[in-house]
Amino acid sequence: MFKILAREGSAKRGVLETPHGDIETPVFMNVGTLAAIKGAVSSEDLEQIGTQVELSNTYHLHVRPGDEIVKKLGGVRKFMNWDKPILTDSGGFQVFSLAGLRKIKEEGVYFSSHIDGRKIFMGPEESMQIQSNLASTIAMAFDECAPHDSSRQYMEDSVNRTTRWLERCKVHMDKLNQMEGTLNKEQMLFGINQGGTFSDIRIEHAKRIAEMDLDGYAIGGLAVGETHEEMYETIEHVVPHLPAEKPVYLMGVGTPENILEAVERGVDFFDCVYPARNGRHGHAYTNHGKMNLSNKKYELDDRPIEEGCGCPTCRRHTRAYIRHLLKAKEMLGLRLLVLHNLYFYNTMMKEIREAISEGRFAEYKKNKIESMRSNNN
Repeated sequence: MFKILAREGSAKRGVLETPHGDIETPVFMNVGTLAAIKGAVSSEDLEQIGTQVELSNTYHLHVRPGDEIVKKLGGVRKFMNWDKPILTDSGGFQVFSLAGLRKIKEEGVYFSSHIDGRKIFMGPEESMQIQSNLASTIAMAFDECAPHDSSRQYMEDSVNRTTRWLERCKVHMDKLNQMEGTLNKEQMLFGINQGGTFSDIRIEHAKRIAEMDLDGYAIGGLAVGETHEEMYETIEHVVPHLPAEKPVYLMGVGTPENILEAVERGVDFFDCVYPARNGRHGHAYTNHGKMNLSNKKYELDDRPIEEGCGCPTCRRHTRAYIRHLLKAKEMLGLRLLVLHNLYFYNTMMKEIREAISEGRFAEYKKNKIESMRSNNN
């Protein structure tokens, strides 16, 4: 299902065949936690800005509106009117982020809903059932994202439990994909490598999950407090021990520079809230650094955010107008910046794919990073 089309060192260009269309890699997945991109961005907008994959969250959609409701409405793709692939995160990251509201047991995790406080239990089987109800293209295995500063003993115990959970996820997904009434009987499963910054734990875990012959493999538990250097070193340790013929997904990462560094180390899939979140705070990504459009110097600036950018925002609106919208607290300003930022990320991934095919990725990476660090706006 995953074909590698070109290589340059460890960087690779590929295509993942899915039941909902092909995904060209490396790819950045646009994050729509609740089946919507924050910033009033529609599915039609996503098509216009070159989005290949939308990412939604299992836990959040289970809490609201409820995965059973989404199933009755035809699954998350039909629910949000998106006909391309969707990846659903398993809910495992909430084990990390909702630390004050949960209790971890062998059978799974007991939560208190962050919405209304009601008690929720989620284990591997429950996560797979919810994601089956959502009928996403790719489901993520249920895992624990342990804090990066966990003790070695805690990390070993956590990783061992995550492995046992992955085995249960695989068994239950196979069962669900054969059941009558399942919306997507070809749902794919990605397993998640954990282990913090303990390289030996990471490597051993990668070897163990590689034996399970999953559809893809993710590296989790990074970008949670460790340094960029530690993150890159961890990727270098893990990737060689994952199946070469399967896609690798670096979860929750990151900045454009993070992505370029990870592609160089063999990563294929990415997601991050940065482009949408920064857009909602008035910041725009450009090839010459990040801009704060709220700054007074843009008050009379009649140029687009970036000259030559083909996004819907830059084709029609000026820096001065966007600044006015931000100052007036008009939602349109945030929407226009989110559209621009997601287009920037999606376009960068297209440029990366082309550079790998043409054997000039190393040069592209060097020039891109130098340009983005210039802050010449």
